[in-house]
Amino acid sequence: MQSPKYKRVLLKLSGEALAGDKKNGLNYDVITPICESVKRCADAGVQVGIVVGGGNFWRGRSSGAMDRTRADHIGMLATAMNALALADALEHLGCEVRVQTAITMTKFAEPYIRSRAIRHFEKGRVVIFGCGTGNPFFSTDTAAALRAAEIEADVLMKATMVDGVYDKDPHKFDDAKKYDTLTFTDVVNKQLGVMDSTAAAMCRDNGTTCLVFDLSDPANIYDACMGKSIGTLVLPE
Repeated sequence: MQSPKYKRVLLKLSGEALAGDKKNGLNYDVITPICESVKRCADAGVQVGIVVGGGNFWRGRSSGAMDRTRADHIGMLATAMNALALADALEHLGCEVRVQTAITMTKFAEPYIRSRAIRHFEKGRVVIFGCGTGNPFFSTDTAAALRAAEIEADVLMKATMVDGVYDKDPHKFDDAKKYDTLTFTDVVNKQLGVMDSTAAAMCRDNGTTCLVFDLSDPANIYDACMGKSIGTLVLPE
């Protein structure tokens, strides 16, 4: 069997990715192939952590006149629902999984404890991190950057619906140019929209490399872990 390029990865999934064409809720025709690819990675010896968003249920920034802190708390609950859904799908495939949440909800998830997460990785378990950072005003991209730094992931793998980073929206502009590599300073200065500026700065400051790739083919998760050249590599400097 081919040896993986990365020993430990942090996979960032958007909530919308779990909804597929339905745009909201959970679509297991989409979720199952994603989880099958994650299981292939785990079976190959890759230690996989996952941070998932909650946009398929709720988006705090589009909650109208609601108090922002309360809106973000609702969003954290949405990410917890997605984390549990991913865990269930992975377990049905025979994968050992633990869900850890930044907000204490011990009836159905562990509290996030870094050392415990590391131990799960060492035992071959997939760890899904819910509830973002546990704080309002921080995106799940920032949570992914934080967890990637904390668990010392070899790479932050950001799954999107575009095959990399472009200088402008490739869905709107035919002459959009794709980058093979760039730095987080480029991301911030050129306002490329890969992730919010807080997440980008955290990756840059903590030396985290990020691979941005297309999730429309879930097999890309496994291919990326194996070292296949896909997407755009964003480097700390």
